[in-house]
Amino acid sequence: MEGLIVVFNTSPLIFLDRLGYLEKSLTLFQTIIIPKGVLDEIYVKDDKMKEDIVDLKNRQNVLFGLETELVKLYKALQERLGKGEAEAISLAIEKNADLVVLDDYAARKTAIELGVEVKGTLGIVKKLMKDKEIEIKDIKEFYEKLIEIGFRVRKNIFDSIFALKR
Repeated sequence: MEGLIVVFNTSPLIFLDRLGYLEKSLTLFQTIIIPKGVLDEIYVKDDKMKEDIVDLKNRQNVLFGLETELVKLYKALQERLGKGEAEAISLAIEKNADLVVLDDYAARKTAIELGVEVKGTLGIVKKLMKDKEIEIKDIKEFYEKLIEIGFRVRKNIFDSIFALKR
């Protein structure tokens, strides 16, 4: 994933921050784009996570608060997706990004249909583990932590990502 241009949606930023992996996650990419629509969704939150994400604007490799010029696509996507998801996908196409980071199933499916490569929060966590940037000693405990912080994933999908036998 190194050397790539990536567009982040809201939930991966939030969950990576809550897990304590946001900083390490950003080192995986050359250029990170955080759309204005994503920031609008984050600004309504009232916790430390908001401060952590706003602080990203000081990073050299982060393009902060970009707005898409593909307005027709953005508006069409917004009819069935959230504001952040619609703008993240639109910007990924507009900026010819290598990847868009989304967790929502409908948004992921839409991005793939539009020819955009997709990763989610768990894909980034797995990459950090593979690169030995983080260590998760107990995968089952990690799953419980995800549920505790509000991350929704079916157990069978989680197990398949982390290659757990049921």
